Amino acid sequence: MSDTSYTPAKVWTWSQESGGRFASINRPVAGPTQDKDLPVGKHPMQLYSLATPNGVKVTVMLEELLAAGHTGAEYDAWLINIGEGDQFGSGFVDVNPNSKIPALMDHSGDAPQRVFESGSIMMHLAEKFGAFLPKEGSERTEVMSWLFWQMGSAPYLGGGFGHFYAYAPEKWEYPIDRFAMEAKRQLDVLDRQLADHQYIAGGDYSIADMAIWAWYGQLVLGRLYDAAEFLDVESYTHVVRWAKAIDARPAVSRGRMVNRAFGELHTQLRERHDASDFDTRTQDKLETAAE
Repeated sequence: MSDTSYTPAKVWTWSQESGGRFASINRPVAGPTQDKDLPVGKHPMQLYSLATPNGVKVTVMLEELLAAGHTGAEYDAWLINIGEGDQFGSGFVDVNPNSKIPALMDHSGDAPQRVFESGSIMMHLAEKFGAFLPKEGSERTEVMSWLFWQMGSAPYLGGGFGHFYAYAPEKWEYPIDRFAMEAKRQLDVLDRQLADHQYIAGGDYSIADMAIWAWYGQLVLGRLYDAAEFLDVESYTHVVRWAKAIDARPAVSRGRMVNRAFGELHTQLRERHDASDFDTRTQDKLETAAE
């Protein structure tokens, strides 16, 4: 522990960047910083996103819906580069006043409907297409409970553990220990549930699995924060089994690629406008064609 301590001021003021990898885009006020319209494609669903865990939830669901034959779920996916502040453009803020990805415009009805927050988007799509969410009864309640568990828990994993372990300008023992403890507690919650269930809410694959897998599944598969060894993820054997099973689903593999602007080039489909884009418009192919 440091031998220095911080005494908070009576009134906090924003006097400098907060530090860390995303300091340049963090600010204590909302609203747009630039006038910038959003593009609109030809499909009913217009998604504006990036392949962070919250973005992956929705692209996985859209690909699962299409795989299940719900053609009305066809979508255009537009890249929102949060490192460059795209989320503060006026058009994006009109769709999501919270300036966070993902954001969806549903053009399938009489008037365009904005939907923001990943859990809300998943519920909207599940109810619209009658898929991956039981219509009523205890089974629906169980899925909803786990979906909201993810919404409440993941900020401790991402904004807490992930920030201090991977992104903060320095390594501080106290916050890393505090949030590592919570991340492991959450993994234990999942491991105990999955010891007796094939999927999170029971025997059927649901939006709860998609939402939780995007965070915790990818964590135990070694894809988040380079922290798998530190958190001893292999000890959560039931979570690992579940994560690998979902990872093997073709729609999940596709969903992970959409709006991805990092990692190996063949895994990046920065924009998605047609199913054929997975074969023809990944970043490796686009860069080869441009040479």
